[in-house]
Amino acid sequence: MTQYRAEMDAEVTFSNGGRLRAEGFRVDLPGPECSQAEIAELLVASLGLLMAQDVRLSSVSVFQEPHKGTRGGPSDAGRSVAGPPVQRWRLVELSHPISAGMTTYPGLPGPELTPHLTREASRAVYAPGTEFAIDRVSMLGNTGTYLDSPYHRYPEGADLAGLPLESLVDLPCVVVRTLGSRARAVDVGALAAHEVGPSAVLLHTGGDRHWGTPAYAEQAPYLTEAGARWLVEHGARLVGIDAVNIDDTADGARPAHSILLAAGVPVVEHLTGLGQLPPAGARFSAAPPLFTGLGTFPVRAYAAVPAPPEA
Repeated sequence: MTQYRAEMDAEVTFSNGGRLRAEGFRVDLPGPECSQAEIAELLVASLGLLMAQDVRLSSVSVFQEPHKGTRGGPSDAGRSVAGPPVQRWRLVELSHPISAGMTTYPGLPGPELTPHLTREASRAVYAPGTEFAIDRVSMLGNTGTYLDSPYHRYPEGADLAGLPLESLVDLPCVVVRTLGSRARAVDVGALAAHEVGPSAVLLHTGGDRHWGTPAYAEQAPYLTEAGARWLVEHGARLVGIDAVNIDDTADGARPAHSILLAAGVPVVEHLTGLGQLPPAGARFSAAPPLFTGLGTFPVRAYAAVPAPPEA
């Protein structure tokens, strides 16, 4: 079978600082139609790089050549002969479970979960010993841990179906911690110490400790207008918070929503478990269903965190 390799120049920047340049580097390819994004992933895997935040390729050429067995390439069995094991990941849950009648935002109705076809009734439909449950869910899009698309704020903005997966899945993750600061507002001062770039910026305020109680909506943490502008200017691709709203709910203008969504930056609210993530190096995902004409819907938000290699 014909085999292919790619040669390229590359510059890799890291979420914890620094950069790496390579000239004329070669990697094995699974086929001749690989995109530059796929080639970049193979480059990172072949070098065993951790916390790689951005990979820029130039002078890329694809040609026929037998595979050399690059780590992370199509012929790699999981380990380099001379190098360390391939990076492994552990998954961290960042969403609240959804249950019937639960309160997400005070004053909004909770979800209704009702049977459409019960197990008992289904026995008359299927073969003996076979049964199914088919249930109906009625709920607001603003339920549990959910994502706001630009359409949530702007009629001409992208709806849930209009969001590219690149803005929702496997994003480099920057965690901004204000937990314990006694400050409600997450402002530029808390953000400026972080190298953001095209990443998911998650605001770890500790607001989720009050989830399910009236205190959750009282004096809740939020992102300031200046903070939202700073994140847009520094290229954030998604912003999330573990509190009742990305905005101060006393401000009817909702400046953080307005600024982020106007820039096409999705917002994820009601996150939880952010204390399990490192400041940088994790990968964040939160993808809603492909609804057209809908601006907000629950997501299963989670992060992949680098795990120690197996011995």
